[in-house]
Amino acid sequence: MTEQRGKLNKEIVEITDVPMVALLGPEDELLKTIEASFPAVQILVRGNQISLQGEKQQCNLAKALIAEIQQLLLSGQQPLSTDLGRSAKRLKSDETAKPAELLSPSILSSRGKSVRPKTLGQKNYVDAIDSHTIVFGIGPAGTGKTYLAMAKAVQALQRKEISRIILTRPAVEAGEKLGFLPGTLNEKIDPYLRPLFDALHDMLDPDSIPKLMASGTVEVAPLAYMRGRTLNDSFVVLDEAQNTTPEQMKMFLTRLGFNSKMIVTGDITQIDLPGGASGLRSAADILGEVEDMHFAYLTSDDVVRHSLVAKIVDAYGRYEQKQAAKNERNEKPRPVRRSAGPRQ
Repeated sequence: MTEQRGKLNKEIVEITDVPMVALLGPEDELLKTIEASFPAVQILVRGNQISLQGEKQQCNLAKALIAEIQQLLLSGQQPLSTDLGRSAKRLKSDETAKPAELLSPSILSSRGKSVRPKTLGQKNYVDAIDSHTIVFGIGPAGTGKTYLAMAKAVQALQRKEISRIILTRPAVEAGEKLGFLPGTLNEKIDPYLRPLFDALHDMLDPDSIPKLMASGTVEVAPLAYMRGRTLNDSFVVLDEAQNTTPEQMKMFLTRLGFNSKMIVTGDITQIDLPGGASGLRSAADILGEVEDMHFAYLTSDDVVRHSLVAKIVDAYGRYEQKQAAKNERNEKPRPVRRSAGPRQ
């Protein structure tokens, strides 16, 4: 129901198909998120009715967001305030968007936790994994590049589409020296592979992981261990690929065997190589036109960690752009001043 009052628009939304307490969220958390997303709209709740009053476009967007919450609740999901904030942001950029369609698909569920894409960029990335043999996921920290790739790997294993998962990353120091770490070679390498183990424990029963690794169904190893192998019937994820050399990248990609899929993830703004070119940076130039390969670029809009992470990524991006522009100005050749010569 819509009413016009001068320049203000008033919408009455009647909630009948889902519990009002679920729609508002615990301690009205979801309601507060709607209010924060559309500060120009006054929101009042009475019984099973929600009154929206404010500028027409903002009221329509708030109404659409409430409809999105209803769709998620009807599909059996309880949306989080962070999900709702991203949905509001997407609606502001595209009024015809349907965030519920993005948030609903779940890649897999483990111990009550659902893994699914939460942004449009992530959804496109996951879709590319489904439709291509090799996919590059390139973007800043917190965009879910590796986590979603590993979720797709576990999903493929559970569906028996492949027989093993191989997770790898280059053992390149990020400020620390490998030789100074205590223990055997495997113990020295373990800190570099720990993020992959952590993600595995989120997606699989922790008790099953040692058995899967002992049988070779799941393998977590440094990139150097891939040389000379042909990886058939496998889902292979290369993490931190910005720290590969072009030669290592070529070596890795040519390990591809039959009925296998490869996902390469990395952040070209966080290269820890002591010198030389990054294999991830050069791959887009070399392989951009090769069929059945896809380059998915994620941005700060796809960051799903603390909201401050996206601001940090953007701040560093602006700083690096300024530094690049400054360096370019400094490198420009200065005009040579010719001497007028001695006066006659």
